[in-house]
Amino acid sequence: MNTYPHRLPINQWAEDDRPREKILLQGKGQLSKAELLAILIGSGNTEESAVALCKRILKGSNNSLAELSTLGIKELMSFKGIGQAKALSIVAAMELGRRRRADDTLDKKRKISCSNDAYNLLYADLSDCIHEAFWIVLLDRANQVLKKVRISQGGFSGTVADPKMIFSTALSHHASSIILAHNHPSNNLKPSQNDIELTNKIKEAGVSLEINILDHLIVGSDDYYSFADESLL
Repeated sequence: MNTYPHRLPINQWAEDDRPREKILLQGKGQLSKAELLAILIGSGNTEESAVALCKRILKGSNNSLAELSTLGIKELMSFKGIGQAKALSIVAAMELGRRRRADDTLDKKRKISCSNDAYNLLYADLSDCIHEAFWIVLLDRANQVLKKVRISQGGFSGTVADPKMIFSTALSHHASSIILAHNHPSNNLKPSQNDIELTNKIKEAGVSLEINILDHLIVGSDDYYSFADESLL
């Protein structure tokens, strides 16, 4: 952790402390979040170094990359020293991270054994979504993933999940079971009464079709709630 004055340009720091030189000499794992972001934006403003500016941006996101990834271009540009090009660089980096996690999940997590497996499968689709969306994961008899499907996308406070669409999709893919999932952009993971009633309605409808509802996840920015884990199914 460096202790240089905020206004001191990074090119006047000791070579070992400069983020670009540091990543070359010590490796990426030795850099802080702020230092990694500073490499992306390249420079700060007239009052702050790039690292100091990035520390302030992270502080505004509770030092959470999950929260940072929800910021749009205009929100990032509200920080002095962040123009459109720098904002685009940050947004692109966050999106690459999201897609990397999605690729890893698709490659390595084909079987769902617990709620965390399902969460990892859906994390990239739901965690950063600013609108509420409803997804399903279709599974075969061995709990292998057949497909994940977005059923609907709504506004900031709700979306519609049509049981007919859910089961017609499941039947067309010969699914034996389903995992339901939606996000709460507010990051409040507690299920609403409507969430509970909808889950029960879909579960009951699945009985006659012999399609089990294994779980219903509510996904936040970096955490989730599982109906199965909480014995609500």
